[in-house]
Amino acid sequence: MSGVEVITFGCRLNTYESEVMRAEAEKAGLNNAILVNTCAVTGEAVRQARQAIRRARRDNPHARIIVTGCAAQTEKQTFAEMAEVDAVLGNEEKLKSASYRALPDFGVSAEEKLRVNDIMSVRATVPQMIRHIDGHVRAFIQVQNGCDHRCTFCIIPYGRGNSRSVPMGAVVDQARNLVESGYREIVLTGVDATSYGADLPGTPTLGLLVKTLLKQLPDIRRLRLSSIDSIEADKHLMDLIADEPRFMPHLHLSLQHGDDMILKRMKRRHSRADAISFIEDVRRLRPETSFGADMIAGFPTETEEMFANAVGLAEEAGIAHLHVFPYSPRPGTPAARMPQLDRTLIKERAARLRAAGQRLHLTHLDNMVGTRQWLLIENNGLAHTENFTLAAAPGLRPRDLVQVAITGHNGKHLDMQLLAANAA
Repeated sequence: MSGVEVITFGCRLNTYESEVMRAEAEKAGLNNAILVNTCAVTGEAVRQARQAIRRARRDNPHARIIVTGCAAQTEKQTFAEMAEVDAVLGNEEKLKSASYRALPDFGVSAEEKLRVNDIMSVRATVPQMIRHIDGHVRAFIQVQNGCDHRCTFCIIPYGRGNSRSVPMGAVVDQARNLVESGYREIVLTGVDATSYGADLPGTPTLGLLVKTLLKQLPDIRRLRLSSIDSIEADKHLMDLIADEPRFMPHLHLSLQHGDDMILKRMKRRHSRADAISFIEDVRRLRPETSFGADMIAGFPTETEEMFANAVGLAEEAGIAHLHVFPYSPRPGTPAARMPQLDRTLIKERAARLRAAGQRLHLTHLDNMVGTRQWLLIENNGLAHTENFTLAAAPGLRPRDLVQVAITGHNGKHLDMQLLAANAA
């Protein structure tokens, strides 16, 4: 191989940062290299990264393999001791061209491979300017990094550091770059995006940032948030939901569970009632809004009744896009020291929760039939509606916005009839 290849795991923030990594590595003159941007959210994510590294070495015996991302930050020694790995960069180091110019030679010891600093010492998130995100018709912008909260199951603050926000002006400049490059949809990403602005002068909120973007950049056709913590939703955000058609009617919520005792043991800041109230408020302001949510099955001490409350919350809230994670103990977190459930039971409950999510998704698809929708066409013959429902769109040009009538679905995506093509 030649050039720089990037293998990305995990969240949309990683997707965005992978483009920054590629640009910085190429600026440094790196060649014949594979960058692996890892995720640490579950033990399975780490296992998949290690598997990908071994496969990359088999397929590219002479390439330089550099591992970075959250798992590299939290388990640096694990990756440094892999014979297939030539260097390990921390989450801060991966975004700097100097890190790629200073890589160690081949065949060094595990300790010499390490280029991982203390992420907790990082106090600011440097704005990164990119004009293209490979393979995507929607553009991601990092507005925040890190997290000040310490949920008992989560290792991510130790991979990302404390919360820090990108100044509003820099976010506007990045969005302008991407709109000028032809992107019609912008997605704002962060580890804890709804904490945006608490560390900036004047403490602007995420909702105010979105209002500012849409006001200053009228050519943004669609704007989304990647994920929010509903307990932190501010008045500006609720105003957008009610009154701004360019703010897309889909919110992905970090719910994690539906039982109040488990939520307390997770050290979450919302209750079951808080989640239901927020969803009801949003639907009252904008009825067509769909919701996604992350939920964990098999958290330590979870009883059958507690699990039933999690399923019940998903059903009561009508979560259309449910992302289920079987609980995975992360070393160093308080939950890993709690009484654990049997792995077979965890997997069984995760399967039941996924089945409930599938039923909810089918109901959502049924409710979409007969409606008119605007689609953003993607590269693979698919598209997404404004409320982030997948639709089949064969033969249409990527990045076009088209109006369609929804005629049915196949259980996975919507079928449609074209009404208006290539909308301005």
